[in-house]
Amino acid sequence: MKTRKPTTSAARGSSSSSPPSQTLPLFSNMPRKSSLFKHTLIATVFFILAIYAFFSTFFHTPLPPSDSDSDSSSSLLDLGGVSSQENSIPFPEKVKVFMYDLPHKFTYGIIQQHSLARGGSPVPDITTLNYPGHQHMHEWFLFSDLARPQSNRLGSPVAKVTDPEEADLFYVPAFSSLSLIVNAGRPPGSASAYSDEEMQEQLAEWLTGQEYWKRNNGWDHVIIAGDPNALYRVVDRIKSAVLLVSDFGRLRPDQGSLVKDVVIPYSHRISTYTGDFGVKDRTILLFFMGNRYRKEGGKIRYFLFQILENEEDVVIKHGTQSRENRRAASRGMHTSKFCLNPAGDTPSACRLFDSIVSLCVPVIVSDSIELPFEDIIDYKKFSVFVETTTALKPGYLVSLLRKVPEQKIIEYQKAMKEVKRYYDYTHPNGTVNEIWRQVSQKLPLIKLMINRDKRLVKRELSEPNCSCLCSNQTGITNSLG
Repeated sequence: MKTRKPTTSAARGSSSSSPPSQTLPLFSNMPRKSSLFKHTLIATVFFILAIYAFFSTFFHTPLPPSDSDSDSSSSLLDLGGVSSQENSIPFPEKVKVFMYDLPHKFTYGIIQQHSLARGGSPVPDITTLNYPGHQHMHEWFLFSDLARPQSNRLGSPVAKVTDPEEADLFYVPAFSSLSLIVNAGRPPGSASAYSDEEMQEQLAEWLTGQEYWKRNNGWDHVIIAGDPNALYRVVDRIKSAVLLVSDFGRLRPDQGSLVKDVVIPYSHRISTYTGDFGVKDRTILLFFMGNRYRKEGGKIRYFLFQILENEEDVVIKHGTQSRENRRAASRGMHTSKFCLNPAGDTPSACRLFDSIVSLCVPVIVSDSIELPFEDIIDYKKFSVFVETTTALKPGYLVSLLRKVPEQKIIEYQKAMKEVKRYYDYTHPNGTVNEIWRQVSQKLPLIKLMINRDKRLVKRELSEPNCSCLCSNQTGITNSLG
């Protein structure tokens, strides 16, 4: 008889389940789904971390550290003896300027003397007098600017201070250019109690006696002497200061230079042109109106008159300063393509700045001229420069200008319009602000000279020891060639 094998639980389980061919696929898919889930989870975590890092980097504003945090971070980040705070770049502070409260005889007293010389009457309060209009009004505009409260000077490159101990620079607002012409208005033969020479001597004596002048030998002082003859008697006593000048025509290299001083524009006397660009209404090729006879470098005017006065479509007239002549000059400049700018008694003249505000292309015949604000203004973009001996060749100048195409003249006009605010003393961001910007840039050199003076041994030199630039050495014939 056959014995029957007992049935195990395993065997029972096998017999009751589905055949292997149907169950294997079920168990083989489970690890694949688990692996896919893990990869998805890891990718999601990394994506969330990346988003968090992005927002933390670009949109998180850290809280300011406490004092203890600052101290500890400074010591931890000490690099070569310089703390992290010292390594940070602070926003540069404005240069601080203190304006002297000069005795009235150097400011309003000169205005009064100018008025009396022209028939005016004395007034009880001379500070109510108006400064008379003339080409050297820059001294009035700078004085008026610093006389305003600092709250009204927010756009200025320098800050006015009322405490001299806080000052980087000291401004001396003497009306030295107006002083020169006080007696020019007196009737011939009339006596005068005013002396410009005495004013200069008194100013130099007062200034060099001041505590803050003596402290640094005047290096940190700023003095305006716009007229080339202003302060001529005392310039050697004040030449260490930053001089604001129209040119260096009357100054020796040891008295004035581009390195130490600032060239400033004349105050233009011609009304600003407000018309459109173009040459349609400018029927005159070349215009000049001014004094035919000048000294020194200005002698070229006499010869230019002889060469040009009979040329077609050229207007060249002798005329002195007067209200009627200014009106005539305005009409002439506004209807001319080019305006002649020869040297005067010194290399520069007011006429250049009259030309620019008239959009009349300046033709500059002055080999030694220095121009204001050349660190930001390229004068070749709107001016024609012609070497003196070349300009005196008969027919050369007019032939050169007639070849300039209309489109080029319009380009010159557009360039002049872009820069003309730099020659406008009444513009809120014009000449005054630019002069102060130029002055503020001198401060590092001033500090150098102050410290250098403290250790130099005084010695006699066979030649002046000056800080000047050798410029105007290109030897060009004209800037169009």
